[in-house]
Amino acid sequence: MRKPAFAALSLALLLPRLAAAASAVLVGSYDWRGVDPAFGGLSGIEIGADGRQMVLLSDRGQIAAGSLVRDAAGGITGVSLGPVQRLRAEDGKPLPLVKADAEGLALAPDGRLFIAFERVHRVLEYPRPGGIPRALPQPPDVRRLPANRSFEALAIDRHGWLWTTPEGIPARGPLPLYRFRDGRWDQPATLPRPPDGFLPTGADFGPDGRLYLLERDFALFGFRSRVVRFTLGPGGADAGEVLVQTRWGQHDNLEGIAVWRDAAGAIRLTLVSDDNFSRLQKTQIVEYRITE
Repeated sequence: MRKPAFAALSLALLLPRLAAAASAVLVGSYDWRGVDPAFGGLSGIEIGADGRQMVLLSDRGQIAAGSLVRDAAGGITGVSLGPVQRLRAEDGKPLPLVKADAEGLALAPDGRLFIAFERVHRVLEYPRPGGIPRALPQPPDVRRLPANRSFEALAIDRHGWLWTTPEGIPARGPLPLYRFRDGRWDQPATLPRPPDGFLPTGADFGPDGRLYLLERDFALFGFRSRVVRFTLGPGGADAGEVLVQTRWGQHDNLEGIAVWRDAAGAIRLTLVSDDNFSRLQKTQIVEYRITE
């Protein structure tokens, strides 16, 4: 009789571990109609602690603040967008289009904005959306990146350190994870290489202190996306856990991610799509809730 009892005890110890695995539940998908035709190609999003206030970044060098309208259950029912502003260059002039391909967005608690650009690969720090930026030192290996595969995944942690990994991933091996602190870049960790076809397009740190990486794949029949969560520590990053992996065409071209905690205490992922200014695509805001 002891052997069955021991087996039952072992199973009882195992079950809580299995139950602790996280997953993501789709809360809703909002197709944003009536967007200003000049303000598309959304590549970055930041959401306030209230789940309503937001900042949106366009890959044509524009930025706007706004708010999400929600129903009693927390679902998105509308969008209120403020004035659209053109990002400025270091000389104070509006960014020329050839240098305006803004892809990565990170918002500091004090209101500073960090924006990563591709084609002309660089990261700029803005004191406010309409302000004059300063250029950060170039991230490592920037000269090896293809013109349209730069540092789209940009996030800021609770220490104020910036983290990024390139969309132009190495031919082999893991993804380099770079950190900007004390005025310089280093590489304290790597991330597991995504499955074939997936490339990192967005990142954010959640209220749990973990790094959430948005990845995207594209084929003729549409897009698919993944969200992977990593825990960073003195020894680097863990293996990560896949929270979301969508079907082909389930959502549009998701490029921006914001992670926050809702009124019920659950972590939410708010994702925004880049419509590429195409009539065949749409601006979409998608939300998932994490269940632990």
